Amino acid sequence: MRGLPPVRQLPLELAHPPGFSRDDLVVTNANSKAVGLIDSWPQWPAPLVVLAGPAGSGKSHLAAIWRDLAGAAEINPKSIGEEEIRLAGQAPLLIDNADGGDLDENGLFHLINAVRGAQSHLLLTARRFPIAWGVRLPDLLSRLKAAAMVEIDEPDDMLLAGVITKLFADRQVEVEPHVVQYVVRRIERSLSTAMMVVDRLDRVALERKARITRALASDVIGAMDAGQGDLGF
Repeated sequence: MRGLPPVRQLPLELAHPPGFSRDDLVVTNANSKAVGLIDSWPQWPAPLVVLAGPAGSGKSHLAAIWRDLAGAAEINPKSIGEEEIRLAGQAPLLIDNADGGDLDENGLFHLINAVRGAQSHLLLTARRFPIAWGVRLPDLLSRLKAAAMVEIDEPDDMLLAGVITKLFADRQVEVEPHVVQYVVRRIERSLSTAMMVVDRLDRVALERKARITRALASDVIGAMDAGQGDLGF
């Protein structure tokens, strides 16, 4: 691994929060069905919709787009009481990471009934479809089985490359396409990993006062794989 120069310029801690607007979304075959679902609201096929996909596939991004589009209220899946159930008559509802553990099954059952009664919508995101959640309440499982279900696939090369290119562009950093393709081949197939790698590359390039090249990408990704963090800074 290449050594760092003896004199280093430490980059300023400037926040680059990921964009969660519709314009920030990169659409490919991996997520086109899910994007189509979000764009079609409020003409949804059912009051309850489940968006399922692996970690890092962009579910939270899509949920955030829909939340802003629909003016939805977000609810904690672990605690669904009377106050949350009353919200069903006031706005569409969102539960992100519904299968993350400690699901309030009784509360969710009553929430779904309230949403249906209000002729509103409830969007659930999860890693798996409800049949694999281990739901113990039969009435809730029956409600979940009646949901419209859409799956988002693991990010493909085109999606990862598009996201990485856009993340660099948002930082006003030019990176050649062959470097982006190299990064795509080397990293874990998740959008969260792509965001982390772009942040590390940008920081190290600023510190070294260098362009982001394939060699630099190799150094940074190799250090991340080895658990060495930020190459010493």
